[in-house]
Amino acid sequence: MATHLSNGATNGGSSQTGYTLKDLPKSNVFTSNLPADSAFPTPADSHNAPRQDLGPRLVKDALFSYVRPEITHSPELLAVSSRALEDLGLDPSEAETEEFKHVFAGNKILTWDEDTKEGIYPWAQCYGGYQFGQWAGQLGDGRAISLFETTNPKTGVRYEVQLKGAGKTPYSRFADGKAVLRSSIREFVVSEYLNAIGIPSTRALALTLCPRSRVVRERVEPGAIVTRFAQSWIRLGTFDLQRMRGNRKLLKQLAEYVAVNVYGGWDKLPSKLPPGEIKTTSSEIKTGVPADEIQGESPEAENRFTRLYRAVCRNNAKTVAAWQAYGFMNGVLNTDNTSVLGLSVDFGPFAFLDTFDPTYTPNHDDHMSRYSYRNQPTIVWWNLVRFGEALGELMGAGAKVDDPEFIEKGVKEGDVDELVARAEGIIERTGDEYKAVFLAEYKRLMTARLGLKTTKESDFNEVYSELLDFLEKYELDFHHAFRRLSGVRLADLETEQGRKDTAGIFFRNGEAPRQEDEKRERIAKWLEKWSWRVMEDWGADKDEERMEEMRKVNPNFVPRSWILDELIDRVEKKGEREILKDIMKLNLNPYEEHWGWNEGEEDRLCGDVPKFKGMMQCSCSS
Repeated sequence: MATHLSNGATNGGSSQTGYTLKDLPKSNVFTSNLPADSAFPTPADSHNAPRQDLGPRLVKDALFSYVRPEITHSPELLAVSSRALEDLGLDPSEAETEEFKHVFAGNKILTWDEDTKEGIYPWAQCYGGYQFGQWAGQLGDGRAISLFETTNPKTGVRYEVQLKGAGKTPYSRFADGKAVLRSSIREFVVSEYLNAIGIPSTRALALTLCPRSRVVRERVEPGAIVTRFAQSWIRLGTFDLQRMRGNRKLLKQLAEYVAVNVYGGWDKLPSKLPPGEIKTTSSEIKTGVPADEIQGESPEAENRFTRLYRAVCRNNAKTVAAWQAYGFMNGVLNTDNTSVLGLSVDFGPFAFLDTFDPTYTPNHDDHMSRYSYRNQPTIVWWNLVRFGEALGELMGAGAKVDDPEFIEKGVKEGDVDELVARAEGIIERTGDEYKAVFLAEYKRLMTARLGLKTTKESDFNEVYSELLDFLEKYELDFHHAFRRLSGVRLADLETEQGRKDTAGIFFRNGEAPRQEDEKRERIAKWLEKWSWRVMEDWGADKDEERMEEMRKVNPNFVPRSWILDELIDRVEKKGEREILKDIMKLNLNPYEEHWGWNEGEEDRLCGDVPKFKGMMQCSCSS
């Protein structure tokens, strides 16, 4: 049974708007329901063990190990996300306390009683994964240590809170369990930015500098810890590992845990879409009915594990659609970086597009461009096929999945062909649904970004594709195209000359071509088509309302690679601290025109990418 810790609500005082860190309701549902590392099966075993015994090794028949963070001497709390505090239910004043600083520097296990050896103890998850298409074996939380779970009493959402960069675990392999300041700043910023623009993501609460920690990567760098949280940190690679090890029992237990404790119950999972609804809208796809209520389907053809597979695939389809619509690239889309909830997770060499180039990858180690912008939807599906293979026996068993004989011994030899055919059919049909969900969500987002209310079949080619085609051909800025279009009035597009003049907004300042240039002519023709569609949806007298709606979905600020590099340099090399807090003002409210900080700096950071600083790449090393 999970342990729950709470001393009661603390927001009775007039000055508080949330819980103290101490009184935040806490639980350990994950470690209470899944098997622990047999080397240290209880928290007390791990707590009493010498630290060197807790280091890298092979862990079998377990989904986690009890671990403890290393001590961080003289930690410096660099930044805290106000949005994250709110979503966790923490009072903002907590971020100013010594307890907050030391808990999230790994110096204090808030939920563990040293005297009684009871409470919630930190843990690291065990998982594997396919990296760059090749099986990589056991991976796991090599530098991530979960502290506790907490459920926000107002929203009812449970999060697992963890430290990244707090020391070695059994899954650190040949590494040190540390994280460098450079990558920690990047993850802190992007986690909160993706959430701010509505893309499902893991979150970042705090960024801590470890001033006495010197971490060796390509060079010696200062260490840091990111406090991050998510509804679940389970990945597709968690299933991959059990499949590759042939651990049927643990794989089924894991699947049941995800369905009940991550997705909220088997009854919440969707069923197969009838053939006529494969091209349905994303809002319709969200709804699910029991498999045996679908006409023509029997429970044997589609059991509850199939519905779990569909749920995971659909959530990932919607997330990758949002990545494509907003020009975001993960950079390392291995199966261990693909979430069962469809969250954007584990940010290494990520980036946002500058100029629109579908072949771009931000990972300079990705020599084959496997994880390029245009490949992301395909790669996520490749990962989901591996997930389908992990669930294959459970899905293929149909109604027999709960037979005692199947549970104990697996599929009978005579039933193998039928089971494999059923599982393959499920994966193939779910692939069609993945495409349908992806396209529906992509069209929904692009329709909104382009200021339209409805989506017509012709929009995909005449509006979306033509826009992207000329952005690519003329090497134009992806994000500025949408934001600047948000300020265009229909009156400016009534004449050919007006449309040609307006076409100049897509170019860098001072680099717009001459009026007779074919670039202006092509863009002007597109603007004419776009204005017709706007007129269809809005009429002629609602420009202000339409522009306001466009500004709500087209960010003014984007944490581009050049901005992050400058931020890292100013914090790490020049000792500037306030700049990180100033950038977070823009980062958490990216749709604003101005933020009341420094208008010149705001305009610079939201303006053209400096020459020779666009489309940068970085390594996986962090």
